[in-house]
This record gives sequence, C-alpha cells and structure tokens, in this order.
Amino acid sequence: MDALEAIITRRSTRNYKPDPVESEKIEKVLEAGRQAPSGGNNQTSHFLVIRNRDVLDRLIALTEKAFAGMEITENMYASMKYSVTAAKKGGYVFCYNAPLLIAVANRKDYGNNIADCACALENMMVAANALDLGSCWINQLKWLNEEPEILECLYSLGMKETERVYGAVIIGYPETENGLPNRNLMKLKGNEVTWID
Repeated sequence: MDALEAIITRRSTRNYKPDPVESEKIEKVLEAGRQAPSGGNNQTSHFLVIRNRDVLDRLIALTEKAFAGMEITENMYASMKYSVTAAKKGGYVFCYNAPLLIAVANRKDYGNNIADCACALENMMVAANALDLGSCWINQLKWLNEEPEILECLYSLGMKETERVYGAVIIGYPETENGLPNRNLMKLKGNEVTWID
C-alpha cells in the first residue's frame, strides 16, 4: 500500500478482536509516530504503550468515574456529552476494548504540545492501516488530563509530572468478516478548499 492509499483509506475502527498485536507491528507503528514532525524538531512527545489488560481496565474504570461525576453543559462538545451520558449509565469503555492503547504525552508548558502529538497520532493511524490493523483516535485522556486519579495512574506508568496526555490511539485487529479494517472511501461533506492563484 503506498502512502497516499494508506492515508485515503484509513477509517476509524471501534470493534476489535481480543487478539494481541505483534510487537514487530507495534514497533513499526511507534516508529511512524516517532518520525512525525515536531515544532523546532524538539521531539518531546512521550509514547505510553499500554497493552496490559489490568492497566487498561484500571484506566477504563477511572475514566468512567471521572465522566460520571461531570454535568453536561449547554456548549459541551458532542463527543464529550456522549462520554458523560454513557458513563452515568455505567459500563462505559472509552477505548472500545481494543487490545492496545498508545497515549501520547508532551510537556504541558510547551506551545506545540497538542500539534506535535496530533502529527504523531496521525502517522501511527496511517501506519496501522498499512499493516492491516484498525485504529481510532481517542480524546478522553486529553479531556481528563488534569484529573488527579488519572494523573496518578499515568505517573505510575512512567509519564513525567511535567507532561500531560494530548491524545491517544487504540490499535488492534478489526472484528470484521475478513479481519481487515474498513477501507471504504469516505464521502466528504466539509473540509473546504480555496485556491488562490
């Protein structure tokens, strides 16, 4: 699969087989993330590769607890409203039970922290598609990146106290009939282009 095809055919996957992803594939995905551009070539992104089921279950419980304690506000982002509503009902699993979660942290006092993490995450999702793996961007840890219990959990996993998570990606084998990600081309309904010649 060439680079353009890997980009154009990448779709979010929200149903995964429980099968673990091979370390060799994870390393390729991580290399794609680590090679992403960063402001001033600072390379300060920190990749927390979580495939331990107990750790994932702990993060699931902590995120559900945090969202369940929130109230929905009038101008709240739609996806965050969904997270709060689902958490209040119980059984909310922010990472869709994928076998692998890669949280990307960066220095909280660094002006390009979100941009650098976003570049790394996109590279990893494109690489996952090229490796026949499903992926999906996960924002919940970013939304909760000042939640004390979640911070303590992330610190225990190796995140530095000067860092915060600015995005994450889940990766795994899609629960599809052929075991491959959905690669149907998406009908564009936005993302306007203006040419200035």
